Amino acid sequence: MGNQLKTAMLLATLSGLLIAISYWVLGGTTGLIVGIGLAAVTNLFSWYQSDKIALAVYRAQAVTEAEAPGLYRMVHRLSKRAKIPMPGVYIVPSQGANAFATGRDPEHAAVAVTEGILNILPEDELEGVLAHELTHIINRDTLTQAVAATIAGAISFLAQMVSYSLWFGSAGSRDDNRGGNPLGVLLTVLLAPVAATIIQLAISRTREFSADAGAARLTGNPRALARALQRLEVTARQMPLNANPAFEPLLIIHPISGQFLGNLFSSHPATEARVEALLKLEQQLPTIAY
Repeated sequence: MGNQLKTAMLLATLSGLLIAISYWVLGGTTGLIVGIGLAAVTNLFSWYQSDKIALAVYRAQAVTEAEAPGLYRMVHRLSKRAKIPMPGVYIVPSQGANAFATGRDPEHAAVAVTEGILNILPEDELEGVLAHELTHIINRDTLTQAVAATIAGAISFLAQMVSYSLWFGSAGSRDDNRGGNPLGVLLTVLLAPVAATIIQLAISRTREFSADAGAARLTGNPRALARALQRLEVTARQMPLNANPAFEPLLIIHPISGQFLGNLFSSHPATEARVEALLKLEQQLPTIAY
């Protein structure tokens, strides 16, 4: 519940930032209306198109049970245990080891894994990864992350538009009741996209711990997921999965720890922290598993 409340607050802050930058840059009522309109349109677009875009970005290909029987049966078994519809199953043609889920709800969802992850993970660890992705679907994290990415993208696009207007001298010359403030506009252009990115990544981090815990309960084997995360982090550093940064929060692992401000600009919590949480959960599992 704490993570859900934190996620809701972060999403509200992100939407508020989009409305605020529109009000500040465009001015008065017009800016407010544009900001609310942008927030509504981007959320609606994310609702209906997020799954198609994510799958296209990673060049994921749908597979049938005949084409990938082991993977398909594992997803089916976990879905049945979780009491959700069977999601679409996809394979990404990449030797980078990773996985993600997408879709607005359990009825319109997909799970994708790379060829690389199928090659390196034993069955129990792969089951933990798939359970993690199914938990994202159950918790509607896939929609939350898509909305966050789209709003953050809209903020960056709006800031880009303002930067063009600064070059042509039109920004800061508005005739409204606040008067032009070129310095304020410049700060908005520079800082708003950074703030939006930080909020988007913070949303992603809050959801990973919940998905890890849900996977541990679903499989009854938190240690297997912990081993998978450690293995995937090592592999991802050696052979990262190249993709649009806006969709990196969807991946099960994207380690950038150890860099300057690494935690602030990371789409995932530190793997060590996730492993520690899973091992603590292992001690409690007999009393909370379903």
